[in-house]
Amino acid sequence: MTSPQGAGFAFTSPLRIAINGYGRIGRCVLRAIYESPLRDHIHVVAINEPSDLATMVYLSQFDSTHGIFPGIVEQNGDKLRVNGRDISVMHSSEPEEIDWAALELDLVLECSGRYGTRSQFERFIQSGCPRLLVSHPGESADDVDCTVVYGINQGEIPAQATIVSNASCTTNASVPVLAALDALYGVEHAFLTTLHSVMNDQPLIDGYHHKDLRRTRSAMQSIVPVATGLAQGVERLLPNLKGKVQAKAIRVPILNVSAIDLMLKLGQDVCTASLNETLMQLSQSSPGLIAYSNHPHASIDFNHNPNSVIIDGSQTRTNGEGFANLFLWFDNEWGFANRMLDAALAWADILEKEKTWQTCA
Repeated sequence: MTSPQGAGFAFTSPLRIAINGYGRIGRCVLRAIYESPLRDHIHVVAINEPSDLATMVYLSQFDSTHGIFPGIVEQNGDKLRVNGRDISVMHSSEPEEIDWAALELDLVLECSGRYGTRSQFERFIQSGCPRLLVSHPGESADDVDCTVVYGINQGEIPAQATIVSNASCTTNASVPVLAALDALYGVEHAFLTTLHSVMNDQPLIDGYHHKDLRRTRSAMQSIVPVATGLAQGVERLLPNLKGKVQAKAIRVPILNVSAIDLMLKLGQDVCTASLNETLMQLSQSSPGLIAYSNHPHASIDFNHNPNSVIIDGSQTRTNGEGFANLFLWFDNEWGFANRMLDAALAWADILEKEKTWQTCA
C-alpha cells in the first residue's frame, strides 16, 4: 500500500476540484483538505449546494460532530472564503444548470448522494465536468468505470475513466482487512454486521420519511435494521470472495462512528494471540489506513479518526476449526472523506503519469 494524503505522487500543480453537495461528506472533504498537507495539493474551486451561503458558512464553522473549524471561514460577497482563499458557490439543483467546463476543473466530487446510475452520473460529464468521483457505490458495477478502495486498487483506475466510485464507508473499512486475511489464511465465509450511526434518511421522530418502513421510525429512540449492499460491494472489490459474503446493517442512535462485527470461517485454524499479531502487523504496514488497538474502547474514541478502519484487538475471538470474530471501528464521515481525497490524488497521479508517458512516446 502507498501512504495516503498525497505522499509520493507525480503531479506538481494543485488539483482543481469542485464539490457537488455540501452536506456531511462534502463539508468533511473541505475540512479534511485544510486540516492536512492536502491544502497544498488540492484547491477547492467551487461548491454547488442548494442551501443559502450564510448557512453554508455557519455549518462550515461550527460542527456538532467534528467541532469548530480550525481556521477562518467567512462570507466574501457571493463566495465562501476559507483561510483567505475564495471558493465560488452555486445553488443549482441539477448538474445541467452549471457550466462545469468554465471552472477549468480537474475533478468534481459528487457528495450529494442524489445520483446512482450511469445515466445520472453522465449528466455531469455532458455538462462539461471532466471527471466525477462519487461518494457512494453505483447501483451496479456497470454504472461506474471503476470502484476504488484506497489501499487496495487505487492504482487500477483507467486513465480514460470519467466516472469513479469511492465505494462506501463500510466497504473501505472491511475490504482491506478481508483482503489481507484471505491472502494469509483463506476466507471461506464472511458475515458482516454493521452497527452504523444514524443518517439523514431517518427522521428524529416517527414520520413519512422513507419507503423502508423501518426508516419511518425515530432515529434517536430505536435500534433500526436497514438494508445494505455491503456484501455485493465486498465481492465487487474482492471477486475471490464471490458467493462467500453475507451482510446486514443496523442503525444505532449515535451521531457518528460505526463498527463492523465480522464473523469469519478461515481456511486454517489460528489462535487469538496469533491472529491479533497478524492484525497488528497489518496496521504497521498500512499507516493512515488501518490502525490497531487493544484498549477498552467506546465509539466516541474514534470520532474524527482519519483511518479507514481501527481493529479492536480486545474483541478478537477464535473458536477452533478456522472460526474467528473481529470487531472493526471506523469514523464513517471523517475516515471516508479522507479516502475520497486520497482517491482523487491517486487518480490525478495516474493522469499525470499517462501524460508524461505520452509526451515521452
